[in-house]
Amino acid sequence: MTTSTLVRVCAVDDLVPDRGAAALVPDDGRTEQVALFRLASGEVFVVQQLDPFSGAHVMARGLVGSRLCDGVEVPTVAAPIYKQVFDLRTGACLDTADTSPTHGDGILRCWPVTIADGDVLVAVPDSGGTP
Repeated sequence: MTTSTLVRVCAVDDLVPDRGAAALVPDDGRTEQVALFRLASGEVFVVQQLDPFSGAHVMARGLVGSRLCDGVEVPTVAAPIYKQVFDLRTGACLDTADTSPTHGDGILRCWPVTIADGDVLVAVPDSGGTP
């Protein structure tokens, strides 16, 4: 089992509701680009900044929305280049826009998020693996 450390990324109030923001977090001895999304509801999600379909680090520039999946409305982000739609909770691609990923399996990596004392804390692995 991999343990993780909570890393402060920013204040919640630094994030504009329904807009993305890019940040850097430590990850297994290197630095990883992430995209943070604060929804109007106050929920915050963190996913990889790398768009698996275009290969560009642009996910923070995606369009935030929602989609009905199996009768449940889920928060989403649409990639800004080829418009694939991803579930912000799981990173799953809900709409491939009839293209194939060029990087990885087409699923966005997600990081656990905690809000404490007005700060956004991201759980990063202490050693190897994903959080």
